[in-house]
Amino acid sequence: MNVNELNHNAMGLKDLLKKVKKEADALKGDAAKDKLYSNDNTYPDAALAREAFEQAKAKLFDVNRWSALPGINSTFALYDATGNQLNKAVDAPGYYIKIELPGPTPENWVQVTDVQVQENLAEFTVRPSEKPQPEPAAENVTEHFFTKDASSTFRVELNGNTLVANEIGKNEVINNQGEEAGNRAVANTLIAEGGWAGFQGLQWNKLTAYLVHKEDAQK
Repeated sequence: MNVNELNHNAMGLKDLLKKVKKEADALKGDAAKDKLYSNDNTYPDAALAREAFEQAKAKLFDVNRWSALPGINSTFALYDATGNQLNKAVDAPGYYIKIELPGPTPENWVQVTDVQVQENLAEFTVRPSEKPQPEPAAENVTEHFFTKDASSTFRVELNGNTLVANEIGKNEVINNQGEEAGNRAVANTLIAEGGWAGFQGLQWNKLTAYLVHKEDAQK
């Protein structure tokens, strides 16, 4: 084996060790991950593209309707700050969304922290949160498998005649350390590195395809 091959093998081993360490840190809740899921659809003229974008905006903010996506799917429900379920679209920060994954897992909560509507872009951002209740809880436990540092931005954008939908995950750190995790530390680890790790791509690819009209919700 020559020097170049030795150097190449050493670099490969170094990269592998970095990956292993990152996964180990992730399991301990010490490492953040960023994710991006995207779908697009191109239309033959500007008028059809604009119409598709307006329809995509309505789909984006109608979170309750996301539960009707076909196949294995999470359920999504919109709530106000006191825990009342709402039958309306997201139109401002402050709302809460309950997310229930398929299977016997704890419910997960996020809060809408930002809403943006522009001529060719619409999006909202959520962060893991406590469960909304009429009265403040005694313990400030984040009812989600990621910590409050994580965020998800759901976006539809019109680029020329192409409609693009993205789910942008930032700072995805497992919520399994300290008071924030409460008694969910083990469950959060199993969800984040187990079921959700394999299901995440399916869920957000399906949602972004729905937002650009490549996937239909069930009646």
